[in-house]
Amino acid sequence: MAYAAWDEQGSAVVAGAGIHLRTLSAAAAERGCSGLEFAEGIPGSLGGALVMNAGAYDGEIGPLVEWVEVLDLPAAASGNPSSISRRRLAHEELGYGYRRSALQGAHLAVLEARIRLRRGDPAGIRRRMAALSARRRERQPLEYPSAGSFFMRPPGYYAGPMIEQCGLKGYRVGGAEVSTKHANFIINTGGATAADVLAVAEHVRCAVMAKFGVELQPEVRVIGEGC
Repeated sequence: MAYAAWDEQGSAVVAGAGIHLRTLSAAAAERGCSGLEFAEGIPGSLGGALVMNAGAYDGEIGPLVEWVEVLDLPAAASGNPSSISRRRLAHEELGYGYRRSALQGAHLAVLEARIRLRRGDPAGIRRRMAALSARRRERQPLEYPSAGSFFMRPPGYYAGPMIEQCGLKGYRVGGAEVSTKHANFIINTGGATAADVLAVAEHVRCAVMAKFGVELQPEVRVIGEGC
């Protein structure tokens, strides 16, 4: 469900998992609520962000979450409606870390969450969002379809520069290519298949391991392609 119910003070919101992050961050800015500026350019829904602890430019969703309402999928799949379990998980139960949470692999469907923000000047918030948007346009290949940053940041390193130092900018399989603007983006230059993208990713992973001895881990979740 895509909805957002703001409290009377306007510094917290209960939002449905289906609401788009950009929609939520824009609504927060209009209400003078700061904290979601980083989410302005992140594609996807609040539900996905809660599961993956989505973030960008030194901001993450995890620290803002007070609680998450979930549905127990194994119970729902039993076919007995009376056994369906709806639970509320408090912040300390969610285990947020860099691109991870206790929601991953837990067979739970995220329904909604309460997000705590802080009061701020709407004009200032919009300026920060505009600055981040300009930074994205300058540094990221937004003119091509992609899944965003493909690999997580290894401890002590940055994936993009490592991939670039391997000479892989422009490396391609079919229509999938390592972006020449930002090496941690695998873009679709036209007609790329999932197999093309995964082949590029595997080549990048092997090249970085050979050069740096570092195992890159994907930030994206691959579903239905044998992974």
